[in-house]
Amino acid sequence: MYKWPELTMVTKAMGMLVLASVSLTASADNYSGVGRAATPKEVAAWDIDVRPDFRGLPKGRGSVEQGQQIWDGKCASCHGTFGESNQVFTPIVGGTTKDDVKNGRVAALTGNSQPQRTTLMKVATVSTLWDYVNRAMPWNAPKTLTTDEVYAVTAYMLNMGGIVADDFVMSDENIAEVQKRMPNRLGMTEKHGLWQTNGRPDVKNTACMKDCVKEVKITSELPSFARNANGNPVEQNRSIGAVRGVDLNKAAVVKVSTPAAEEGLKLAKQYACIACHGIKDKVVGPGFAQIAAKYKGDANAEASMSKKIKLGGSGAWGDIPMPPQGHVKDSEIKTMLDWIMRQ
Repeated sequence: MYKWPELTMVTKAMGMLVLASVSLTASADNYSGVGRAATPKEVAAWDIDVRPDFRGLPKGRGSVEQGQQIWDGKCASCHGTFGESNQVFTPIVGGTTKDDVKNGRVAALTGNSQPQRTTLMKVATVSTLWDYVNRAMPWNAPKTLTTDEVYAVTAYMLNMGGIVADDFVMSDENIAEVQKRMPNRLGMTEKHGLWQTNGRPDVKNTACMKDCVKEVKITSELPSFARNANGNPVEQNRSIGAVRGVDLNKAAVVKVSTPAAEEGLKLAKQYACIACHGIKDKVVGPGFAQIAAKYKGDANAEASMSKKIKLGGSGAWGDIPMPPQGHVKDSEIKTMLDWIMRQ
């Protein structure tokens, strides 16, 4: 845990909370027993954001052609071959025109010509695309793309939107020129409360600080039969970052845990399997208990499920595709499958 006086947090464009500066000179004696100063390496691991003025952008380059290869292998299963996406994710590409690239404002945002707002319609800065891909993609293995791969994927997305040419190579040296072609580059406004804190408030009220309740008591809650109607919230979170959600199974009977079972669950969290699969119930894909019930007694279960995990695909549980997990070791897949089949 870091000491608050040694961390300075600032709010950036797009509402991102980022680490702006860290003081490593303050003495730990100021707050005895509470945290410690962050090391330079720890700060560097978090300080990866890229600003709209491209401060923080690492050196690198990637072509549209390279980006297409990466996209087909790691992105298309969720976002579609042409950025049209699928039932889960909203489209990335669509709704922008050559006039939008020229004028810097997306005309479709002011009318009903485009039924759904796409990423390239809304985003104003190319740094936002680069930064998000770098930090959060692919969904099942965030931060695994190299710097050059991030440049390439970003270039390919912009190419699909008609913003850069087929033979374009994006780099830290020419990305500022790409910014001048973003369709909605002039569409961002600072005339609102998130930016202007010294203007007129949009609400008027007087804070009541009297007759406050000293002890809060919960007077109503969901009945027990309805608590798990939509699955267990604590199991519906990605394994990256803080986990939010009340654990609705705490009061339930817990199965006896074994080292092998603990390792299977650990791997499922490590590879973000629980982002799409609940332990018992469906999230995006089926719950692990549902998978175990379907393949119970099937002699070919391990082989067929291993292949599905490696190659991805759709059809067994609906139209929503499962991204390929080719980076997971065979031994780890076996451990997870042994755990899944015991659910």
